[in-house]
Amino acid sequence: MNIPIVTLAIVFLLIAVRQIGNLRLAIWQIMLGGAAVVVATGQIAPRAALRAIDIDVMLFLFGMFVIGQALEESGYLAHAAYKYFKRARSIDGLVLCVLFGAGAASAFLMNDTLAIAGTPVVLLLARKHGMCPKMLLLALAFAITIGSAASPIGNPQNLLIALNGAIENPFILFARWLLVPTIANLFIAYLLLKRCYPAEFHDVPLRHSHEPIRDRGLARWAKLSLRMVVALTALKIVLALLGVRVDFRLTYIALASALPILIASPRRRGILARIDWHTLVFFAAMFVLMASVWESGVFQTLLARVPAPLTSVEMILVASIGLSQCISNVPLVALYQKVLLDTGATPEGFIALAAGSTIAGNFFILGAASNVIIIQNAEKRSAHTLTFREFARIGVPLTIINAFVYWLFLRLG
Repeated sequence: MNIPIVTLAIVFLLIAVRQIGNLRLAIWQIMLGGAAVVVATGQIAPRAALRAIDIDVMLFLFGMFVIGQALEESGYLAHAAYKYFKRARSIDGLVLCVLFGAGAASAFLMNDTLAIAGTPVVLLLARKHGMCPKMLLLALAFAITIGSAASPIGNPQNLLIALNGAIENPFILFARWLLVPTIANLFIAYLLLKRCYPAEFHDVPLRHSHEPIRDRGLARWAKLSLRMVVALTALKIVLALLGVRVDFRLTYIALASALPILIASPRRRGILARIDWHTLVFFAAMFVLMASVWESGVFQTLLARVPAPLTSVEMILVASIGLSQCISNVPLVALYQKVLLDTGATPEGFIALAAGSTIAGNFFILGAASNVIIIQNAEKRSAHTLTFREFARIGVPLTIINAFVYWLFLRLG
């Protein structure tokens, strides 16, 4: 019996069910239990488990959680959201604003950043306008997944592909191949949401109420931190366009931007106490479980036995979407791009890998880390959540359509 694979299957099942008898389980508890099983049974050594935890990802999330918490507690996040969403006069307009606003922002600020900042915003919008929070949470999840596909810094797997040296001018190439289909896929997400939630799309005009800033002192530091994120991200883009290779990680951007709040704000202790520690536990546990699954060699064997050429656009899209559900998209890209590099694949193949591994996040909840961040954030702030079935009901057909759209544009291009 392959214990890591069996454990992973049980974790998927429990996340789908989320309840055993009267016991309601959180996603982070399920993943932590899975990690504990593979460590306790000796499938991965404790030291190897610690090494498997990606410190860069953990520190990045920590820094962004600090900024997001300060933006929310100060009232600045709600205030800024009012300024942006007040132009929406109908439910259709509001959903389109969420999809295209979050989608565009995720292309430059990374999808996990938007998951952190966007969740309290859509919950507020749902409460203000008497809407179904689930529908807006889904809109946010799909928007930041699809939107991040069009940029080499939209998500960690795209960044990994952009830095491997196999493609020149990644910003230009990503925009050339993926920008138009990404816009089309965002609109397709809107159509699917409207079909699945017809009662929410009523004709009653929306009335927006002004949201005041509650703590101007904290808002001042939170705004400074947000501006630093934008400025440092812009600097990273410029350096990449100029071909300057420096160790300027997103982790450094997140931590440096969080410093004004952690150093200058008198409310820093309360902010630290209230950030989403459960999501950080989830990620640490996920890295351990996925490392154990990786060491089992099952997925490497599966790839080796595939009869179709691994470098064809069709195979890349299918394999990256399917395997991302099991070992997460970043480890999948780390493996698959080695295959593409060894076989001398064209830039088109790497772009297909970026598109497939990204939209894989729309298939199931565990397909993208940003989905987990949104759900954990929603459960922390309200009684609302998304079940495995609710997500997959729209996510599965959306992913299939998304993949077809990207395939079509890659073939026609």
